[in-house]
Amino acid sequence: MEVLSFLMDGFAVALTPQNIFIAFIGAFLGTIVGMLPGLGPINGVALLLPFAYSIGLPAESALILLAAVYLGCEYGGRISAILINVPGDAAAIMSTLDGYPLAKKGKAGVALSISAVSSFIGSTIATIGIVIFAPLLAKWAIAFGPAEYFVLMVFAMSCLSGLVSESPLKTLFATLIGLALTIPGVDAVTGVYRYTFDMVNLNEGIEFATIVIGFFSISEVLLLLEQTKTGQQAVEKTGKMFFSLKELLFSLGTAFRSGFIGFFIGVLPGAGATIASALAYTSAKQIAGKNGEFGQGDLRGIAAPEAANNASACGSFIPMLTLGIPGSGTTAVMIGALALYKITPGPQLFTENPIIVWSLIASLFVGNIILLFLNLPLVGFFAKILTVPRHYLIPIITMVSFVGVFAIHSTVFELMLAFGLGVFGYILRKMNIPLSPLILAFVLGELLENNLRKAMSISDGDTSILWGSNITIGLWIMTAFMILLAIRKIFKKK
Repeated sequence: MEVLSFLMDGFAVALTPQNIFIAFIGAFLGTIVGMLPGLGPINGVALLLPFAYSIGLPAESALILLAAVYLGCEYGGRISAILINVPGDAAAIMSTLDGYPLAKKGKAGVALSISAVSSFIGSTIATIGIVIFAPLLAKWAIAFGPAEYFVLMVFAMSCLSGLVSESPLKTLFATLIGLALTIPGVDAVTGVYRYTFDMVNLNEGIEFATIVIGFFSISEVLLLLEQTKTGQQAVEKTGKMFFSLKELLFSLGTAFRSGFIGFFIGVLPGAGATIASALAYTSAKQIAGKNGEFGQGDLRGIAAPEAANNASACGSFIPMLTLGIPGSGTTAVMIGALALYKITPGPQLFTENPIIVWSLIASLFVGNIILLFLNLPLVGFFAKILTVPRHYLIPIITMVSFVGVFAIHSTVFELMLAFGLGVFGYILRKMNIPLSPLILAFVLGELLENNLRKAMSISDGDTSILWGSNITIGLWIMTAFMILLAIRKIFKKK
């Protein structure tokens, strides 16, 4: 009853006309930023943080704005993933696997509307979970150390080879390429430059925007150029704009299940929506078995990652609020927002500033409703993008891609690198080597290495730390199971 009382106080703040308007603006801007490849929620929140502080917004209103932007970015990332096969951020990578095939079949509107509802379901599940389980799950999350996180990353990658692709060896090859691309730059422990080939531009490594735009956007443009006839549209028809009741019921169970998966992954500090969407997708594919058309345009292949990445985004608020530990890169920026207002997140926050906590939690409910009613009416508008003739669409995609790359470092080198990666990605796609595992491995590779190095430092080089707890043992067993599934698939195919 005390929790419900605090939550009602939070709604009293979140539902004021000013804060509803702020949440609407944040949700709208977040959706637009999420659509743009390579930007993602971290950049969206980081751009608006100084603005929110400079105009004198109170702390609770500033957090409501930033939370709405965060959720809006998670919603928006699916739009470019479905329509042009370019994920808005890393969490939307899995949405390309079935979203784009659905768009090519003329079901872009159905895919967009199902993804919007799934995002709403995942976010709502996670927000309810925050209210009920925050203190308990915070204690569970703190049990994960560097060794546990390293094995979790290995498990996530084994899921890709075991379930995502019909060709585990090609998926493994793509994963290794993604890991190799994380190596150039400064060694995080020793500070030594490695594999930079004496190029100053590689001193900071390869940017995610350059990777994703090169492999997805540029390679897609090259494929479109190869296949396009004069006046041809991206798709010949967009079909109906909304799902039917049958299609909704078909995806509903997957969305709810993936929402729970995403929430529990989101509670783990640093795990993030990328892992959540990958695990939810592979789980959905495993459960569907032979009855699924995953990778060819299965609605459950959209519902699973979208519900999971939005649930993970909401779940990441738990370690931020209860432990003062960022649950994701975006909540790390939001901790900076709390610092600006001289508020320290952690266990004392619930007692010292309850109105801040509960107004933020209440705003997650409000923001999700706003995003649902904001996105569904725009489904038709987004889907119509595909009816633009390809000889107009291709230059637009190319321009947006190069502007996105150039905006990061403003160097010609990044443009050339993106183009080179795009050509390489085009070759890989012609060889039927999936690109999604490559991008996911690139995103997870740095976390994998950093946690391994930390674990080795803690144990003074003793590798037994990697299987020294019940959590790591459980994760290794699940990893072995995924590898056995992949081996079985290889021999069964032969």
